[in-house]
Amino acid sequence: MVSQDLVRVGSYLSVLGIMAMWELLAPRRKLTASKLCRWGGNLTIVGLNTMIARLLFAGGLAAAAVIGQEWGWGLLNWVDWPTWLELGLAVLLLDLVIYVQHQAFHRVPWLWRFHMMHHSDLDLDVSSGVRFHPVEMIISLLVKSAAVLALGVAPLAVVAFEILLNGTSLFNHSNVRIPLSIEPVLRWFIVTPDMHRIHHSVDPRETRSNYGFNVPWWDRIFGTYCAEPALGQLGMEIGLEHLGPPVCLNLFMMLRFPFVATLGRYVGRT
Repeated sequence: MVSQDLVRVGSYLSVLGIMAMWELLAPRRKLTASKLCRWGGNLTIVGLNTMIARLLFAGGLAAAAVIGQEWGWGLLNWVDWPTWLELGLAVLLLDLVIYVQHQAFHRVPWLWRFHMMHHSDLDLDVSSGVRFHPVEMIISLLVKSAAVLALGVAPLAVVAFEILLNGTSLFNHSNVRIPLSIEPVLRWFIVTPDMHRIHHSVDPRETRSNYGFNVPWWDRIFGTYCAEPALGQLGMEIGLEHLGPPVCLNLFMMLRFPFVATLGRYVGRT
């Protein structure tokens, strides 16, 4: 367990550091808000979420995978396929679960209340990839735990998925410039920052697109893909237009945000 934690933390900090440096050297957009304020809020919320997850979900998703394996629960525990195939299929299916969960957080009003805090960030950079309300984090862990048990995901696949999910969340929220000759090709294989940034547009039609985190295929398959924002990557505004004057949220404001903010036009199917 200690070695797994070291791998997770090490990979997380490595990606965070690399993307933060990339943002300094080659930013995609000019930031509009105080980076000190935003990073302070975003990093304190991830610190709180980490402590809550440790208290409520000792062992995390890997513990659920071990239980499922010991009891023979789940689809992949009923087949005898090559390890590489089961590993790849488990990661892919868990990614589909995250895609469906993400849509639910946008379509169900009471779920949107908590996910809306993620979209309230005034800019988008690597720190935005960890900005999630504790209630959303708990719900997500419950959903992923149920998926791990139902699918019969092996502990190794769970660890691989968590590392991949954390890394890609940091990557696709980053404010980095990728050469335009490469980016359209790259987004066939992974969700790029330019692709995911559209999801954070103030335009509700664009917010209801590009839900994917790891692979971009689900958006293309299920008709939620948007190639470019109407105002372009540099002209597009980030955040939620119905909240009034831009405000940088501290930890206390983030925690109370779902209970005081109005829903706006973003929730639902249309």
